[in-house]
Amino acid sequence: MSAAVFAILALGIFAVAAQVSPPNAGSSPDTPQEISLPTSVLDRYVGSYNLGGSAVFKVTRKGQQLTTQLTGQPAVDVYPQSETSFFLKVVKATIDFVTDAQGQATELVLHQNGNEVHAPRMDDAAAQQIETNIAARVQSQTPTPGSEAAVRRLIAGLTSGSPNYSEMSDGLATATRQQLPTLQSALVNLGALQTVQFRAVGAQGWDVYDVRYEKGMVTFRIGLSADGKIAGALLQAGP
Repeated sequence: MSAAVFAILALGIFAVAAQVSPPNAGSSPDTPQEISLPTSVLDRYVGSYNLGGSAVFKVTRKGQQLTTQLTGQPAVDVYPQSETSFFLKVVKATIDFVTDAQGQATELVLHQNGNEVHAPRMDDAAAQQIETNIAARVQSQTPTPGSEAAVRRLIAGLTSGSPNYSEMSDGLATATRQQLPTLQSALVNLGALQTVQFRAVGAQGWDVYDVRYEKGMVTFRIGLSADGKIAGALLQAGP
């Protein structure tokens, strides 16, 4: 997965919201207008945010710069466009902070490609435990129980045009509905499924599978949440 930010489901160059898509260097004419905020406001957002129990958004501040980092990914700077809304320059996405009566952030909401991902604020100790668990999984290089079966079910559902949305997170289900025609066509064009082989546990703690078809191969990354649902998936053409 390349440096930048958030994509829930992608195949080849087709990306949708919530877990890593290629950066778009430079700014465009529709880049939001950056404003300046006092550090007292920025400090309200510093902390850890829970992404489905399987990853953590960390928000830190250095001087006037607020930075976000998703577990297993590089840090990404964000820039204020209002007191509670920030935008990214590496991809077209925004982050809003939901605040309480005292102005302290209670939730982070990522907006990308028409989708929303909600991450409630969490205790730093709980965040550290999630990251410790992920690090242990990466160290062990052992797939999550049930992940291969989940990959096979998702592939079958995408190929047939009837995925089981009930076993997906809300964000993934929304993204899949939006991308289904493109995803179905791409998988059907690859021909018959031949093998599904575990390759590794990626830096984010997602399991990586090489899926070989009659006419090509895709790399399939999948993350399961604590309740066993598919929290996120990334399909990429080629090995």
